[in-house]
Amino acid sequence: MQRARALFLATALAGCSVGPDYRPQSPAELGVPAGFSVPAAPDAADLTRWWNRFDDPVLGRLVEQAAGANTDLAQSVARLRQARESLLQSRSQLLPTVSGSTGYQRNENLRGGGRSFTLPDGTVVDTGGGGTNSFSLGLSASWQVGIFGELRRTVEATRAQYEAAGFDYAAVLLSVQSEVARNYVIARGLQAQLANARASLAIQDDNLDIAGFRVQAGLVSSLDSEQARSQRAQTAATIPSLEQQYNAAVSRLGVLTGQAPGALKPELAATRPIPLAPATVGIGIPADILRRRPDVRSAERALAAATAQIGVAKARLYPALAITGNINTNATSIGNIGDAITGGLFAGLTQAIFNGGRLRSAVRTQEAAADAALAAYKGTVLLALEDIENAIVALTTAQARTREFTVALDAANNSAILSRSQYRSGLTDFTTLNQQETALLSARNGLTQARADAAAAQVALFVALGGGWDATTVPQAPPRVLPAGTNARPVPVTTTTPASETR
Repeated sequence: MQRARALFLATALAGCSVGPDYRPQSPAELGVPAGFSVPAAPDAADLTRWWNRFDDPVLGRLVEQAAGANTDLAQSVARLRQARESLLQSRSQLLPTVSGSTGYQRNENLRGGGRSFTLPDGTVVDTGGGGTNSFSLGLSASWQVGIFGELRRTVEATRAQYEAAGFDYAAVLLSVQSEVARNYVIARGLQAQLANARASLAIQDDNLDIAGFRVQAGLVSSLDSEQARSQRAQTAATIPSLEQQYNAAVSRLGVLTGQAPGALKPELAATRPIPLAPATVGIGIPADILRRRPDVRSAERALAAATAQIGVAKARLYPALAITGNINTNATSIGNIGDAITGGLFAGLTQAIFNGGRLRSAVRTQEAAADAALAAYKGTVLLALEDIENAIVALTTAQARTREFTVALDAANNSAILSRSQYRSGLTDFTTLNQQETALLSARNGLTQARADAAAAQVALFVALGGGWDATTVPQAPPRVLPAGTNARPVPVTTTTPASETR
């Protein structure tokens, strides 16, 4: 009865947990404003698969391929699996540890210890002492009760760390998706600039021929021919640089999709326009980022883990209860192994009496870590708001530049056509024609760059809004995929419970 009471008391005390209970921060406590400082559509759009908004099958295929083969994502998956195993290990500490043992021993007298027998005929015979057998079985168990909640706080911390690792994976996923889309836009933009340069080069070849004919006819000096030759060479000199940049973008896409740098060159060789999504996108309210941004949710889980670690440190200031027990049997033969069984039960409390303030210093250390985690959480939220507003402004300005460069291109094209016609007729000099051709190339490249900037700003906005993953789930670690080296994506849980409410 006394032992039963002691166990009941230990179980009751095990329900106590010292240290602060984690409470999620409200948007107001994190400094989240009610609205953005730039114009933003109030209704949040579904951006789970934002790349489909560009209506570019090649881009969609590259994003999907990178999600399954990118090496950074494979490392993130491995870290997520490690976090899951840490959680399983911490949970196992809540349960008793049981171990068994068995043994067999044979003893033989090598010298002495024998017996003598006298036969009926008077002969004395010496015999050995003979050997003995010994069989043993044992079972032992130990249980660290954790009466002040140090074990449950440890589980709470590792669970939060596991969830944070899942959100870290989602953040890496979004980063990889944005890098794929950004480099794809760069590649298509450089293709357009190469086309512009080659079209300009063809016109300048024609201008060089016209200037040569006019010099031979004595209508103009050789200055026109030299200017035409210089302008053509300068335009031709831009092509190798553009080709180098294009090769770098395509090589980057190959690596992002888990392939050799040149693997995608044949697929991307055909020139395609710069992809553009619809001009407007629903932004929502700033508080939405607390749910949609995986980096914000990871920071929140890191704060929860740091808060739980305070309880772990505080519990070490109080007594620790350990219960151990064992059952043993020992016999000279297997047949009578159960004839004699012994057992024991021990419960002990340990309490730190003097440690030079080390344990209390550990508590203050964890409190400081929690303060740092809270500051990091707030900083991540504010950085997310900054990303969104910067992307909104970048998209707005790029769209405005696109409209103006469209007008400029139309005007420059008309001016170049008129100047070329007038030069052929001798109504203007080559300097004027050269200026108009330069303005035409500049307008073409300006429009191309504005469109590329608009597409890049759309990608940045989609990612800043937390698009590219299912924000209603907490990513979970998948089982290991064989053969080794095969990449796998975490399988999301089906629950829609926010991470801040998961216990």
